[in-house]
Amino acid sequence: MESSFRVFNKPKVELHIHLDASIRPETILYYARKKQMDSHIFENLETLLKNVTCTKPGSLTEFLSKFHYYMPAVVGDRQAVKRIAYEFVESKAKEGVVYVEVRYNPHLFANCKVDPIQWGQKEGDLTPDEVVELVNQGLKEGERDFNIKVKSILCCLRHMPEWSPEIVELCKKYHNDTVVAIDLAGDEGLKNETFPGHLRAYEEAARCGIHRTVHAGEAGPPSVVKEAVELLKAERIGHGYHTVQDPVLYDRLLKMDMHFEMCPWSSYITGACDPDFTKHPLIQLKKDGANYSLSNDGPLPMGASLETDYNIAKTHMGFNEEDFMQANINAARSCFLPYKEKKELLDLLYKAYGMTDL
Repeated sequence: MESSFRVFNKPKVELHIHLDASIRPETILYYARKKQMDSHIFENLETLLKNVTCTKPGSLTEFLSKFHYYMPAVVGDRQAVKRIAYEFVESKAKEGVVYVEVRYNPHLFANCKVDPIQWGQKEGDLTPDEVVELVNQGLKEGERDFNIKVKSILCCLRHMPEWSPEIVELCKKYHNDTVVAIDLAGDEGLKNETFPGHLRAYEEAARCGIHRTVHAGEAGPPSVVKEAVELLKAERIGHGYHTVQDPVLYDRLLKMDMHFEMCPWSSYITGACDPDFTKHPLIQLKKDGANYSLSNDGPLPMGASLETDYNIAKTHMGFNEEDFMQANINAARSCFLPYKEKKELLDLLYKAYGMTDL
């Protein structure tokens, strides 16, 4: 697959990106006008982007606040949900990505059988279950049209533990169609009051063979990573930057070959790491031969693309072509595809990279 980018002009694998943070601004404007929303931020593309894009280091809370501006334009609309998924696949294909796992919480797009209904919507008839169906349709049509493989991950939200039982049931219902895993996202500081509901969902996921990843150690301390591994049986860690602050835990995860989903530009925007990229934990992971990959997290509120993250790694972290190849091989071998499809993906990368099977 051709890529127009210069930093790493070979096939890429991306494991950590949110669908609701990847909506095209033009699509948001289209549905805002369709719904006759009168907010000034929908006047034109420039105004929308000015309001929904983070441009300097802030906090995870500030980053998440951007969703409140634009999500009301697209939620509760069947056509919009399917279109967002389809356009996501097209965008990834243009970036030279050959396999991607995209994550989202279906309740955030629904306006029926969800309590509370999100984004100030009136009650409608779009359920979380149908949201998953619509996203699946969009992803599959995108796969067909753009020659790329796509799977999805359903997110539990730390502040909404009452949704988690349904999330794991949806993971079971749509297992490998396209759903391959469960995730836990949100404010890590809320873990103590919400943990039991999520724990039960993750225990059921493990029992049913549903893969598991967890946002941990992004804004929170290494103890959140430890809980994710020990209690939620996480197979991958979303972000995990602060793991390196606990040498015993970090060494243990290195020996476990735990995969870290790294998002450099995101960590800058959310204030998760030192704004000086030459001090980023990813450099330590690379030095130690850790199992990590590069992802974008969310292009719309980040005001960036996957190319941004690759460029940061090259410019500030000393990444060369071999390092990028290794990161993508790490991603492929740690992805949640069934064994046969995972082997096919690895073979594709080895061939494209001019490497023999490792």
